[in-house]
Amino acid sequence: MNSLVDKYNIPGPRYTSYPTVPYWNEEGFTADLWKKSVIRSFSESNSEEGISIYIHLPFCEALCTFCACHKRITKQHSVEVPYLESVLKEWKLYLELFDHKPKLKELHLGGGTPTFFSPENLRTLLQGIFDTVEIAEDQEFSFEGHPNNTTREHLQTLFDLGFTRVSFGVQDYDPKVQKAINRVQPFENVENVTNWAREIGYKGVSHDLIFGLPHQTWEAMEFTIRKTMELKPDRLAFYSYAHVPWVKGVGQRGFDENDLPSGDEKRRLYEDGKKLLEDLGYIEIGMDHFSLEHDDLYQSQIQKKLHRNFMGYTSSKTQLMVGLGMSAISDSWYAFAQNVKTVEEYQKLVEEGQIPVFRGHILDAEDLNIRKHILNLMCQLETSWDLQNSFPEIENSIEKLKEMESDGLVEISENQIKITEKGRAFTRNVAMVFDLRMLRNKPETRIFSMTI
Repeated sequence: MNSLVDKYNIPGPRYTSYPTVPYWNEEGFTADLWKKSVIRSFSESNSEEGISIYIHLPFCEALCTFCACHKRITKQHSVEVPYLESVLKEWKLYLELFDHKPKLKELHLGGGTPTFFSPENLRTLLQGIFDTVEIAEDQEFSFEGHPNNTTREHLQTLFDLGFTRVSFGVQDYDPKVQKAINRVQPFENVENVTNWAREIGYKGVSHDLIFGLPHQTWEAMEFTIRKTMELKPDRLAFYSYAHVPWVKGVGQRGFDENDLPSGDEKRRLYEDGKKLLEDLGYIEIGMDHFSLEHDDLYQSQIQKKLHRNFMGYTSSKTQLMVGLGMSAISDSWYAFAQNVKTVEEYQKLVEEGQIPVFRGHILDAEDLNIRKHILNLMCQLETSWDLQNSFPEIENSIEKLKEMESDGLVEISENQIKITEKGRAFTRNVAMVFDLRMLRNKPETRIFSMTI
């Protein structure tokens, strides 16, 4: 396995979309084209599967130096109400595109730190959206909570509004690691919020762990996993730390790069961490995720309903996902669009009555075909094709996969490829073989994190 990691550990996308953001054709994108794609997608899908909404709540009181998200650091909570008013105004701009009331199936609050906002202000925001939609019977509402500032009132308020899933960012319990990433949170804080969520009635609690952080050792990682098992979350995200300081500037330089685990050390964190999680009863889902057998994520994988989008893995799919808030990304299936990246510009454009997108991509027929294959690989670990109706370079892609087949990572039949158990760690590499936009326009500089 070590030699395979050395061979395949290269920069590559995480494939929360295809095409990936660096390969969007921004010149061919306009706000009018985006609106047309939203209208088309809504008319095709709303009545049956409903829509998803992602709300980006960007404020944090302190900077976690491992974070590559778009955020605004402030302790001034006076920013809450004006920002949420802008989010509701943006949502009203989308409502103007729809010819009937949307059916809301999925809703996720991400950040930043959603629990930066008071429970009262979150209730006002959500009630403002719920008053304009029909809520699906099988709705799935979730949010991200910071263990240090999530209160029982936060959990109760959101539960009363229909939220049944919560994800807590743990990362690592080792004090030295926590100090290096400026994320100091005692185990007791995580224990409290996890227990409160279960007492209130949440059906799903997830914890996020990260391997590859500064000063992280296997002993620290094992300690973190075993402490996590004391709380037995229903789901776990086990992410590789994406070290991309060229993208986020000083935000990821709260430590010396020499403090990061070496390639061999990071490989052990991943391999031994994954084995320990499986020994403790967790089942690997897609890539980077684990769940207990009773969880919807596992059930959706078994039923081949697992989906992946900008929110990560979800247990069901909606064709239209509307992203609200500064820097949020939307997906109409036929197009992607991203909102402007500063709070001030976002609020200004919304106030002017403009949907605040500043870039995006309109998918052509080839993009839609490739997207299907990459989604299949990321979610089902397999895909199949019809050579008569596939993309032009399919035979070249199959040829490249033959080396992976000889390494035991994939199995290739006449019109199908399956990722083996051994190949799970290299799912991103397999998907890259189908990524025509990247293959035709190889980056001159490094723009992605490492695949392992």
